[in-house]
Amino acid sequence: MGNPKRVPIGIVGASGYGGVQLIRLLMEHPEVEIVYLGGDSSAGKPYTDLYPHLIHKVSLNVEPIDVDVIASRCEVVFLGLPNGIACDLAPILVEKGCKVLDLSADYRFKDLETYTTWYKKERTDQTIAKKAVYGLPELYREEIKASSLIGCPGCYPTASILALSPLLKQGLIVPETAIIDAKSGTSGGGRQAKVNMLLAEADNSLGAYGVAKHRHTPEIEQVCSDLAGHEVRVQFTPHLIPMVRGILATVYATLRDPGLVREDLITIYGAFYRSSSFVKILPNGVYPQTKWAAGTNLCYIGIEVDPRTDRIIVMSAIDNLVKGQAGQAVQCLNLMMGWDEALGLPQISFYP
Repeated sequence: MGNPKRVPIGIVGASGYGGVQLIRLLMEHPEVEIVYLGGDSSAGKPYTDLYPHLIHKVSLNVEPIDVDVIASRCEVVFLGLPNGIACDLAPILVEKGCKVLDLSADYRFKDLETYTTWYKKERTDQTIAKKAVYGLPELYREEIKASSLIGCPGCYPTASILALSPLLKQGLIVPETAIIDAKSGTSGGGRQAKVNMLLAEADNSLGAYGVAKHRHTPEIEQVCSDLAGHEVRVQFTPHLIPMVRGILATVYATLRDPGLVREDLITIYGAFYRSSSFVKILPNGVYPQTKWAAGTNLCYIGIEVDPRTDRIIVMSAIDNLVKGQAGQAVQCLNLMMGWDEALGLPQISFYP
């Protein structure tokens, strides 16, 4: 504690799965020191009461959420709170000089009316919300470097947008034909007890949820519209699959030029992500699996073209808790601080 050479970090909402992933990554990051862990229901408890496996590494207690205390100790603050709470804290923290990375949906939207429509909370922080940057480094790297407030993307949008970006940016598909079929492990539902996440409910079963109304839909559409230069709507259907971590998003769309073949698209994707070390474009006939990305900040992308239907099929695999959440937030932190983008982020999976 108190090492002046390291940047002091606070995590608010440290008790969830995103919080414990941040602990894992930041404890091994060479440039930072965690000095504050904040929570509500867990305030006053040693953090290791929540996660005993960290008893040899973490000696901090969870403290009540107090913005004055946070700002006095921390240069950077991660907010891992339920939707609708970060927007009450972030403006004060930014005003007090903190850099803030919000893992909820509160600062992902340019239009707060869209946020209110989908998340049912009226907002009064329009001024600071306009300054927030969407935290997907592969698309908004330079903007992230210059920002003090990052709205970190959702896990489904991360996998989906990385799959779609080259196609939309270069006008290679008919945008309204885009269909996203995505599957996530149960950790995406958080740590709070929920009946549908019980082993007896989720095991040996696969089902869709949030069909035609999932909250990540407008987030995906916002970025897709930005890339395409006009309004884009997509069909997004998420599924719960009986595994702990990982997302596989399979994206289908009609090609504008049916003469494009798989090798062409692999070349295009490779060029688009040539400066993005965490995106791995797979060779011909290799399709990604979630296990490959487990525990890493990587996104594996496989590409296929069906000449019979003139469609491209793009498969994108990530760890929902790392590249889909905490790891991506650390990636943004590295950019904000002027460090190597990959600093402290794992690139080799837990395998098998």
